[in-house]
Amino acid sequence: MYAIIKTGGKQVKVEEGQTIFVEKLDAQEGDKVTFDEVVFVGGDNAKVGTPLVEGATVEATVEKQGRGKKITIFKYRRRKDSHTKKGHRQPYTKLTINAINA
Repeated sequence: MYAIIKTGGKQVKVEEGQTIFVEKLDAQEGDKVTFDEVVFVGGDNAKVGTPLVEGATVEATVEKQGRGKKITIFKYRRRKDSHTKKGHRQPYTKLTINAINA
């Protein structure tokens, strides 16, 4: 059984026992998180939401809060003697899916 949930402006396909990385959530390590925005539930009898599946939830546990690898943004304007160098590390939340309730 699997489900597609909406979180952080993205849709993520999840299964029970799976570990996923999502955009940062406001939760501490060890907290339980419930996702109510379930778009699709698959398995023996699939349920498609219009736009969301009624009464379906996905429960997960927060494993850790972290920051991704650093990316470098370098803007260069030729013949203008102008350039900018910046770095960015995107925050994330690591989750383990506990249950899919359809």
